[in-house]
Amino acid sequence: MYFVETIVALATPLGRSGIGVIRLSGDDALGIVRRIVNDAEFAPEPRNAVLHQLYNTDASEVIDQALITYFRAPHSFTGEDVIEISCHGSPVLLRLVLDECLSLGARVAEPGEFSLRALAHGRMDLTEAEAIRDLIDAQTIAAARQAVRQMSGEFSHQLQPMKDELLDVIVVLESALEFVEDDLPELQMENLGSKLRSVVDAIAAMTATYKVGHLVREGIRVAIVGRPNVGKSSLFNALLGDERAIVTEIPGTTRDEIRERFVVDNIPVSLVDTAGLRETSDTVEKIGVERARRTMIDADIVMAVVDVTDDDIDDDLEILKSIEAMRHVVVLNKIDKSADESVDAFLIRLLDNLSSNVRQHVKISAKSGAGLEVLKSALIEPFSPADLNLDGFLVADARHHDLLRRAHDEIVNSVELLRSGTSEEIVLVGLHNALRFLGEITGEITTEDMLTRIFSTFCIGK
Repeated sequence: MYFVETIVALATPLGRSGIGVIRLSGDDALGIVRRIVNDAEFAPEPRNAVLHQLYNTDASEVIDQALITYFRAPHSFTGEDVIEISCHGSPVLLRLVLDECLSLGARVAEPGEFSLRALAHGRMDLTEAEAIRDLIDAQTIAAARQAVRQMSGEFSHQLQPMKDELLDVIVVLESALEFVEDDLPELQMENLGSKLRSVVDAIAAMTATYKVGHLVREGIRVAIVGRPNVGKSSLFNALLGDERAIVTEIPGTTRDEIRERFVVDNIPVSLVDTAGLRETSDTVEKIGVERARRTMIDADIVMAVVDVTDDDIDDDLEILKSIEAMRHVVVLNKIDKSADESVDAFLIRLLDNLSSNVRQHVKISAKSGAGLEVLKSALIEPFSPADLNLDGFLVADARHHDLLRRAHDEIVNSVELLRSGTSEEIVLVGLHNALRFLGEITGEITTEDMLTRIFSTFCIGK
């Protein structure tokens, strides 16, 4: 894969900062920078930062003074000539430098295009490229550590022995198909079956880490629901430790969803505060109520908040009965305003009117903070295996998990066919499929559609 155009992008976040980095990659990168520094002989030593003035196109005006670092092909991130211009981080200034690069023949990079070029030039495989995206998007230390491990090639290193073993079996069966008239000896068939079973076990062990890996990478979605004025927004703010949602005594204050993220024991939690569930004639509030019901359905776990100081529990019961089939926790709020005996009596009354499916509950005070740590643990407990281990490598991407699972199933089916005496030609179909699936993980086998789908999730500049 050869890229004709030189691309440019801002490699640091948008906004005011001390330093902003503009990155160019391509055959014309050095030529473009020579025009910007107004020096046709400019030839910086690779991998050494040089301080230089930047000029506009006609060299009539100095734009800025910047550090310029040159990475000569193929020893660069993309495998092409790469130049990084470290300017002062004024958004206006960075825009001006970018415009100069564009006027001199560069074009704006697509999301992930630098990483795509690195993949095309063999500077990394697909799992390592995806790890760069995951590292940038990491919300916890555990997620960042997993991304770094994958970025260093650990996933590929673990997959390679499986692919080698699978290829060894394919070679033997292909040879038998072409050159051996009689069936393979029984001992040799046993040996091939044993090799395939060891590959199956290795893939299964790797696939089994997905539950924890996906949890660390994606986190869980939590919806806070309940009738108006039970303290949903107060709880939302208390969990975040910030006054994010507006809290008033007026029912129906929250009309639209408010979403924020926080972390519990290295697990990202996406928290959604929803409109109070009630019948209403207000058009805007009615839309909020409908959205709240949809959010409940999409959530990984629902926090149903009830007010222990309110004796009227009919509406609470209706809400709780509607979430019986969902993973949920009942939150008894405002315990700071009620005696322990009253809270216990309220709970008994509530549970007596519900099925056995609605039992998990936590007593809290959003105002004082009492019980919040218990509630946080209750939120992640259903998703965290008892042997949660973040030290080993974890499969975290749904694409990787799907391909591993499909490879596993193909090999298992091939083992059964081999055991039943099916011809080598039929057995090989599944083994070739499995090898292709494993190759798709690392990018050895790719399609344009697959690469487009993957790299569109990257940020521009990477």
